[in-house]
Amino acid sequence: METNRQKKIGGVIQKDLVDILQGEIRKNGISNLIISVSKVSVTTDLSVATVHLSVFPQDKAVETLAAIKSNSYLIKHDLSQRVRLQLRKVPNLIFFIDDSLDYIEKIDHALSNRENPIENRDLLEKRKKI
Repeated sequence: METNRQKKIGGVIQKDLVDILQGEIRKNGISNLIISVSKVSVTTDLSVATVHLSVFPQDKAVETLAAIKSNSYLIKHDLSQRVRLQLRKVPNLIFFIDDSLDYIEKIDHALSNRENPIENRDLLEKRKKI
């Protein structure tokens, strides 16, 4: 369970990372790309922050994540300049793609389709009796 301090630091990092990433997109003139920071989790010792990113369109997610990971040192430096009055030490940033929206969409599609496992029980795998 996250403490209040971890939640506050995660919120500060999340807010500033959104500004940094969107600013870089605007500065480089990249169009048709949206990056949002869906969640930031900070470890108990405040040394590592896992950052979950949502990228739209989804087909650019892998290359966007690779670009962000290759520039993570510069992103951390820019973040440290923004939060220098709030944090003594900026945690190391580990970036991941957040695919929870795709997962929800697949479930929604399965339930709205004729292959709905709730209405047609034959689609579900049967338990094997031992």
